[in-house]
Amino acid sequence: MQFTPATLVLENGSVYNGESFGHIGEAAGEVVFNTSHTGYQEILTDPSYAGQMVVMTYPLIGNYGVNKTDGESEKIWASALIIREVSNIHSNYAATDSLNEYLKASKVMGLAGIDTRKLVREIREKGAMRGCISTYDHDQRRLQEKASQIPEMTGLDLVKKVSTTQSYTVDCPDAKYHVVAYDYGIKRNILRMLQDAGCRVTVLNASTTAEEALKLNPDGVFLSNGPGDPFAVTYAIDTIRNLVRQNSSPRPLPIFGICLGHQLLSLAFGARTYKLKFGHHGSNHPVKRLSTRSIEITSQNHGFAVEMDSLPEELELTHLNLYDNTVEGVRHRKLPCFSVQYHPEAAPGPHDSHYLFNLFTETMEK
Repeated sequence: MQFTPATLVLENGSVYNGESFGHIGEAAGEVVFNTSHTGYQEILTDPSYAGQMVVMTYPLIGNYGVNKTDGESEKIWASALIIREVSNIHSNYAATDSLNEYLKASKVMGLAGIDTRKLVREIREKGAMRGCISTYDHDQRRLQEKASQIPEMTGLDLVKKVSTTQSYTVDCPDAKYHVVAYDYGIKRNILRMLQDAGCRVTVLNASTTAEEALKLNPDGVFLSNGPGDPFAVTYAIDTIRNLVRQNSSPRPLPIFGICLGHQLLSLAFGARTYKLKFGHHGSNHPVKRLSTRSIEITSQNHGFAVEMDSLPEELELTHLNLYDNTVEGVRHRKLPCFSVQYHPEAAPGPHDSHYLFNLFTETMEK
């Protein structure tokens, strides 16, 4: 594996010198960290990471290579991968390539050889910051200026960048339910879980109107995960309001949201969202399910959250993050609408949160 000297500069002027792997060139984005020990291929291909450079806190990455089935979408969405050490070898029965070749083929930069502990500590103390990595420009002032010119995540609509351009159907043999899923950056495993729950899924572009969705005669609506600031996705908020308004009687349409979908549903009912200091990115976040007082070990990937004090009377808090007491789930007190901030399909528990998909089908059955 050949390495090329590379420099990372944050918008506050902090400098980290290391070596690039994968693609050689320049990359920029908001720098966030993920505490998962494994799953780097799923992380890279998660559309929710669009516009972000991901720092892995686990020191050795790449030891099991990549394969043809673990991707959460068709391409890498993260703008760069930042790690302590990249493995020179990979060993796994399903591996088809090394992480280095995978990034190179996708023209995505990797940065290794830096003190990721120091970088993560800086992000935790000062908050997520924009950064720029380069292999051919090592002038710290220029790189800092480039980092500062990247659009801030607050107020940024990235859903239009990741959403499908054409509607498509994910079939299910002997499907009992037809679900329309709004694609704000949907992950493949969510579609698999809906299939396993007995759903035929029609995936729609994020800008599809409520009227167009209802013409498909769905049994339920799913609101997916996605990147960026939920408050900026005004068209999606309006669509959800229209879906609720047009289906409030006599048989309201069940709506289930995950991650960005959870934030959009909450906004549609009048709640507010805000940007977290450094976000939640990892697979070990404890969440309390308030109805049973049980603890779920969850996978999380979001930089924004629903403001607790802004929840309207009609929304009931159902799940609570035990790290920082942030909102992890809500449901409407009268309508069949509910959502969670975390990713139940990712299953780090491993099956702590799978009941949510069954709850969705049970709601459609009723």
